[in-house]
Amino acid sequence: MLVKFNQKYIISMVSKNQIKLISSLQQKKFRQSHKLFIAEGVKVIQELLDAAFELDHIYATVHLFEGVPVAKFSLISVDDLKKISALTVPNNCLAVFKIPESKPFLEQNLLLALDSIRDPGNLGTIIRICDWFGIQQIICSPDTVDIYNPKVIQATMGSIARVNCIYEDLLPIIENTTLPVFGTFMDGENIYKMNLPKEGIIVMGNEANGISKAIEDEIKNRISIPRFGALQKTESLNVATATSIIVSEFSRNF
Repeated sequence: MLVKFNQKYIISMVSKNQIKLISSLQQKKFRQSHKLFIAEGVKVIQELLDAAFELDHIYATVHLFEGVPVAKFSLISVDDLKKISALTVPNNCLAVFKIPESKPFLEQNLLLALDSIRDPGNLGTIIRICDWFGIQQIICSPDTVDIYNPKVIQATMGSIARVNCIYEDLLPIIENTTLPVFGTFMDGENIYKMNLPKEGIIVMGNEANGISKAIEDEIKNRISIPRFGALQKTESLNVATATSIIVSEFSRNF
């Protein structure tokens, strides 16, 4: 616990139990069992505080975040921060937050469906892209990387606070939706020549294998980003990059 001495904060030790708990949150099973996740860096932590995520505790090497109760803030050494950080080069602060209850899926507006996205950096960037373009919902397949993975949280740069991500089996949703469903394929229709709607579900596939066959069979609107390079040898785009281009085109109708 952080204590005060003559109105100044003094450094407190991080206990072995605290180190063990915080370090364990780098693994999904422990995040789920403790219902906790970690966030690092002033911007990300402040975004989560502003969005009313429930704070468990903040550990920092400098006094930050006015208004945080003394009981939930610990001033710690750089060495202790290194012991609990998930980063190779730790920032100056780490916070533990409680995982909020999932919000229900709403079948409205434009939303994204992610079919087995495995890379944390890709997922975090996609969440940030959705925040930028005003897409408020992402449906993730159960085997998509956990949104509370520390690398995902870091890559969102705080956008996790404004985008609702839910984990559901995509196939029943796509089979029963009243919204048009669009899938990204190499042989799809040129997106720049399409008349795109304001509402719909955009399906983005796995980094290596694309959209799974069962879901592909249910998609009637196949779209693609054409290659303009003279040699036409680039095999594919990174999924986060492709998401940015596609969402940008759909957003022209907002």
